[in-house]
Amino acid sequence: MSELPAQSQVNEINTEMIMELPLSTRGAKIIDAKGRQVLLRGVNWFGMETETHVPHGLWKRDYKEILTQIRTLGYNLIRLPYSVQALVSPNISGIDFSIGSNKEFEGKTPIEVMDLIIQEAERQGLLVLLDNHCLNDKRIAELWYEDNFTEADWINTWTMLANRYKNQTNVVGADLKNEPHGKASWGTDDLATDWRLAAERAGNAILEVNPNWLIVVQGVEKNVPTQKLPNHWHGGNLEGVKRYPVRLSRRNKLVYSPHEYGPGVADQAWFSDPKFPKDLINRWQIGFHYISSQNLAPIFIGEFGGRKVDTNSKEGIWQNEFVQYIKQKQLSFAYWSWNPNSSDTGGILLDDWQNVDIPKQQLLSQMLPVSFSQVAPVQVEEDTGKIIPPISPSQNPLSPLYRISSSSQLTVTSDIYANWQTGFCVSFKIMNQGNTKVNNWQMTFDMKQAAINNSWNGNFKPQGATQYTVTPLDWGRIIEPNQVRDVGFCANKLGSQYQPTEVRVKSQR
Repeated sequence: MSELPAQSQVNEINTEMIMELPLSTRGAKIIDAKGRQVLLRGVNWFGMETETHVPHGLWKRDYKEILTQIRTLGYNLIRLPYSVQALVSPNISGIDFSIGSNKEFEGKTPIEVMDLIIQEAERQGLLVLLDNHCLNDKRIAELWYEDNFTEADWINTWTMLANRYKNQTNVVGADLKNEPHGKASWGTDDLATDWRLAAERAGNAILEVNPNWLIVVQGVEKNVPTQKLPNHWHGGNLEGVKRYPVRLSRRNKLVYSPHEYGPGVADQAWFSDPKFPKDLINRWQIGFHYISSQNLAPIFIGEFGGRKVDTNSKEGIWQNEFVQYIKQKQLSFAYWSWNPNSSDTGGILLDDWQNVDIPKQQLLSQMLPVSFSQVAPVQVEEDTGKIIPPISPSQNPLSPLYRISSSSQLTVTSDIYANWQTGFCVSFKIMNQGNTKVNNWQMTFDMKQAAINNSWNGNFKPQGATQYTVTPLDWGRIIEPNQVRDVGFCANKLGSQYQPTEVRVKSQR
């Protein structure tokens, strides 16, 4: 049994949560090794299923920095798509090896890149769900065997991964096949097309090798006997589960996973229903949620997303409704996508691969333990570098946001982004506002009544009774113009004066 601190998570009663692995299921809940309910709150970081054979964005950013940003926003899981073709290939592309830690990928194969990403995710307290998104690098196949790949190729890839990561406890499961559709059926007993039977064969083969993994099974599109709804998204039709459940050797490892999208992906008939958006809840209940409400198995929304999050457009209305539904029903999910380069949905990141789509993240943060608010400019004492509180701290008293300037070139923003009864987490963002790069830097702050128990992306060293000095890790020493470095920690509260004060940053010559 392994303990994985979910340092940015706060559970329903606002106390610290330590997730103990492996995960399993009980009724409609995903639970940890001590029987406590776990909500998976994830993002899809895609790219390994494409011709680059690595997650996208590594041409722009350090992979460790990306993982830190995901975790800082309150997500605890990455759904990591891959193709079977990528994992048998020696070639990778789309990486700038000169950026920070990306040099670690030089000379590596795709699966060795996967190893490093998973290891760093574990170090940062992030879970990973592997997703067989494609067979080849070109398209999502209708069935689990096509495009010159056999069923044996598909299952052997899964058992290889299950064996490779059986001691890598933050890899929590296998999403067996992305979006079965077209010819794929459910409950037909046709060995050539019945996805339910194929999921049983693959799932049981994985559990023989690695009994700790969750087995995540998506639906189909159509071809389900006595289905009630005439149309579904690819992978979204789980109407057959009641009569034809997936039968695994370990029943407490099964999770069902629909995908759900809005009209920005395809303008389906139900978006023009006179009852829209009230008709959506009935669709979701018939299509997949009956599984959870009847306590048959947990539901994990493996994908949903869209560009619009307003309350006027159909897509914005749909996305707002679905976020509220996920929150109300306490469902696990992975948002599509982290990447901005998903053509029909966009991403959580903007096209610069650095900044967050603020309205979108504000919507998603309703399902997360970390509130999200834009850092507003505040007055700064340039000479002393002292903190000047925001004009309206009452807006979010548990997450004060301060901007401090200790030099004309470097600024640091401090954000207590998670705060519970016994502890808190704080993120510092150091930005180079100058026109030349900074080759090294140092940050200091005072903290009286708190004890750091976990830190990331920097060396935090106490100096005397209350002061701390922070120096960057080797890969984070250089800050280019307009680049931001993120460091932070979580701490136990020892009294009411726990918040960091007198935060300063300076460049080192």
